[in-house]
Amino acid sequence: MEDLLRPLYQERASNEGTLGVLLIEKTKPFFPATDNLDCVLFIIVQQADKPWSIKHYEFNDKKAALHIVTEEQLNSWLLLGSNRRAVEWVLNGKVLFNRNEYVSRLRDRLHEFPIQERTKKIGLEFAKLLRRYYDGKELSHSGQYLDAFNNIMHALHHMARLAVIEHGFYPEVTVWSQVKMIEPEIFKLYEELVTGNETLDKRIELLLLASEFSLTSKTKLGASHLLTVMGEKSEWTYQELMDHDETSAYAIDLTVLLEHLIDRGYVKTVRKETKGKNLFHRYYSVHS
Repeated sequence: MEDLLRPLYQERASNEGTLGVLLIEKTKPFFPATDNLDCVLFIIVQQADKPWSIKHYEFNDKKAALHIVTEEQLNSWLLLGSNRRAVEWVLNGKVLFNRNEYVSRLRDRLHEFPIQERTKKIGLEFAKLLRRYYDGKELSHSGQYLDAFNNIMHALHHMARLAVIEHGFYPEVTVWSQVKMIEPEIFKLYEELVTGNETLDKRIELLLLASEFSLTSKTKLGASHLLTVMGEKSEWTYQELMDHDETSAYAIDLTVLLEHLIDRGYVKTVRKETKGKNLFHRYYSVHS
């Protein structure tokens, strides 16, 4: 397979902007990691006209995909978890080209998971957890149990990823296998939601109570990234927080996170007068 694909990557490997080339081969009859194609060539470059481009090929009776992705796009995927196959490709792919040990260092980074990256990813997962929890709670109270179930399922998934990150590991595609060993209590909640004998509304009710306890116990950890950023100055407008390079990754869930932290006493609001009568600008500050 590698010899057949060599013409596809050799020319690109000679380009100074190419950082690494990995090969992922289909090893099972059904193999989602390659979208059921026979193999994927994953090429990481410094810059490109498009952050991610894909080409499909056929040779003999085989099907292959060529993915070319910029370093910036890859780092975004690794932070946001928006393309979890990329994690699997980087960790498990066969290295065909490794400029200045780039792929080796990237793998080391994923295994070591530096504390700065870990804290930021915890903040991201916690914000997503809050959003799903509150949406699920509201849907449950209005009797929309199937939609509530969907949101609670996602909330548990973010809770599981948060636990894995907290223990210093990078959450992989098989996150439930990871969390079963790391925090079996969360795995039991997942089992209860999916296979429990109670009625659906009762299972959701029990999971909401358990999630409420978890949110309370994890708030300091989950908010540490945002609170560190907010500590840079005394007061912030919402727009300033949303635009900050460190928090822009979870800007979509920033409001629900701030309101949660205000309720829990970690953040306070500051009113400032506007030209309108009884209308105030709202600023945010870390509660001292």
